[in-house]
Amino acid sequence: MRVLKNLSNDKLAMLSLIVIAAIIIVGVAAPLFAPHDPNEVNMNLRYGGISWSHWLGNDHLGRDILSRLIYGIRPSILWVLVALLASVGVGAIIGFISGYFRGKTDKVFMRLCDIMLSFPGYVMTLAVVGILGAGLENILIAFVAMKWAWFARVIRTSVMQYSEMDYVKFSKAAGINNRKIILQHIVPVTFSDIAVTASGSMCSMILQISGLSFLGLGIKAPHAEWGMMLNEAREVMFSRPELMLAPGLAIVVAVLAFNFLADGLRDALDPKRMNSGRMQRKAEVEKPAYEYA
Repeated sequence: MRVLKNLSNDKLAMLSLIVIAAIIIVGVAAPLFAPHDPNEVNMNLRYGGISWSHWLGNDHLGRDILSRLIYGIRPSILWVLVALLASVGVGAIIGFISGYFRGKTDKVFMRLCDIMLSFPGYVMTLAVVGILGAGLENILIAFVAMKWAWFARVIRTSVMQYSEMDYVKFSKAAGINNRKIILQHIVPVTFSDIAVTASGSMCSMILQISGLSFLGLGIKAPHAEWGMMLNEAREVMFSRPELMLAPGLAIVVAVLAFNFLADGLRDALDPKRMNSGRMQRKAEVEKPAYEYA
């Protein structure tokens, strides 16, 4: 509750949260919001301009851009969220086991994480997609394979920190079983750290799936995806630059929203940082005029 209260004081973070919630709702209920079939081809409307029936115009096959933009939320945001949750789930299991029990189990898992993290993220993703082939499913598999080790590392560090707290030691001395200690005392305090890390990682995953689709390694036609829409509009980027505007802005808005939300969560979890930021802004406002001269 304290985190939510602190987050509500950050207007930019709350606006980002509203934008993210709206994007998710529109993506889930895409058939209700999309005015047309996103895959319907109508060559009579090829490169059609903005009209009352087609608010963002039509692409090179006469398909409604707004409808494709709405349906593009699913692979660009919703399925990326699924891959993120899977990565966090695998990383959390390994991180909790390693950070709480330590010993040989910790050494084995951490050496495995070291091996996975030794490869650059984009190279790892391209390698998995190159081996398994292009497609949404293979990109999601690549995301899970690439991100779980990072989350395991971060969660392990957080668990090791909180497992040294006095109340955890008292619970162990009182004979409470480890499973109950982890669920009741460790998970609640580490959840906030996981949320901050996950929201920050979401930005890079959105950019990666859009980049792979732009390169032709991601979503295949006729399915709609923002990166692929950019690729389709690339051939007429000088004669019809507005075709790249909608998917490009959608990617920018989504990435900025998750980025600002991550910053807001980080500040909400660190009241000292939030208070110092407020004091700094207050000092700037109250600074005498002669100091600006």
